[in-house]
Amino acid sequence: MNNSQTGNPGVISDARQLGVPKMLILGLQHLFAMFGATVLVPILVNSYFHGEGLSIQVTLFFAGLGTLFFHLCSKMKVPAFLGSSFAFLGGFSTVANLNTGKFADMTYGEKLPYACGGIVVAGLLYLVLALVIRFVGVKRVMRFLPPVVTGPIIICIGLSLAGSAISNAQNNWFLAFIALAVIIIFNIWGKGMFRIIPILMGVVISYAVAMAMHLAGLTNPDGSAIIDFTQVASASWVGLPDFFICKFDITAILVMAPIAIATMMEHIGDMSAISATVGKNFIENPGLHRTLVGDGLATSLSAFFGGPANTTYGENTGVLELSHVHDPSVIRLAAVYAIVLSFVPKFAGVISALPAAIIGGISFILYGMISAIGIRNIVENRVDFTNSRNLIIAAVILVSGLGFSDGLTFTVGATSITLTSLAIASIAGIVLNAVLPGNDYEFGINPKGDRSRGVSMDPNK
Repeated sequence: MNNSQTGNPGVISDARQLGVPKMLILGLQHLFAMFGATVLVPILVNSYFHGEGLSIQVTLFFAGLGTLFFHLCSKMKVPAFLGSSFAFLGGFSTVANLNTGKFADMTYGEKLPYACGGIVVAGLLYLVLALVIRFVGVKRVMRFLPPVVTGPIIICIGLSLAGSAISNAQNNWFLAFIALAVIIIFNIWGKGMFRIIPILMGVVISYAVAMAMHLAGLTNPDGSAIIDFTQVASASWVGLPDFFICKFDITAILVMAPIAIATMMEHIGDMSAISATVGKNFIENPGLHRTLVGDGLATSLSAFFGGPANTTYGENTGVLELSHVHDPSVIRLAAVYAIVLSFVPKFAGVISALPAAIIGGISFILYGMISAIGIRNIVENRVDFTNSRNLIIAAVILVSGLGFSDGLTFTVGATSITLTSLAIASIAGIVLNAVLPGNDYEFGINPKGDRSRGVSMDPNK
């Protein structure tokens, strides 16, 4: 297809007309866009599991493979990249700190497969939603997930991680401030491609500052080395990712599964955004049910072999807008690059050596933004908190999500089950919304609000 066939002058839908060299460079641009956020997830999870968490190599491998699988499920039509999902960070943190039942005597490394098993189930919930939407319709589904429920749940996800950001940042407040400042500067004043990759720039520039401080003989305030290159020195240049098979436990499943409520909404939002950017309604063709299946199965496949959950990336949607090249094959090139990088342990070692303080500085923005998105969902959907019904639902979700720090543990038969704070909040919010009279939310009445929370069926309006 040439430019004239797209109906949008200046837009390129077939990148082959640019030639192979330019296509390869465009693929690298998409790789850079997703890279900072994608590798940050295993870095953060490793901090929760004290070095026994997710592998950067496995994460890159399944980001690439998951993207290719998603394209297959969506008939090769949707120019989306699937990177690591931040929404499950709270779940990983919760599983790492489980100390009841069978988890009481486990090491952090022994708990990790159960966290991944919970994500496998969360990914499969996408298939359930896809089937329901396919046969029932999106309007009936969204009635059970109005902004008064999803907004406070997302707020809880972000705020529950706030302590982790402070804990990491206090290792070296100067480096944390550098990382935080760089992200803010590029996000607000950055131009072109640099504005799309603020997290990557925050990592690169603050890492360079840390390297300079390390070479100058400076240390952290507690006397520890700013950077530890032990893993880098021992890592080989070529090697297989550290795959492992997940394990299943009802407690870990109940930690992770409710998070799918937020990530499924995120997926629908990204599909709306990509549709609006490209000028094609992908929600209708190839269909929201197909994209949900692709995202859900990619997430389950990744977690089954020891990777994080996947999600469609807004960063890459920004690259589509910037480059005006909307050919999905360019995204698939970025996926291949990610898979190739996953077989370079030395590269993963360099990323793993990122100082904890830099992680903390980045987390200041990241975790706060998760909660801010929840607030935006509430505001843009004009949730009326003078209505006692809405006030009660939000209040119960917030107190449950932030108050049950140790969850709620009970025994069924011989099995000890722990409902985490987020699981309690999600269940309470959905049930209260279903049983309390006066549910006046109707999907489609406020297109702007629907788009902000990712459930617009008319992304081009």
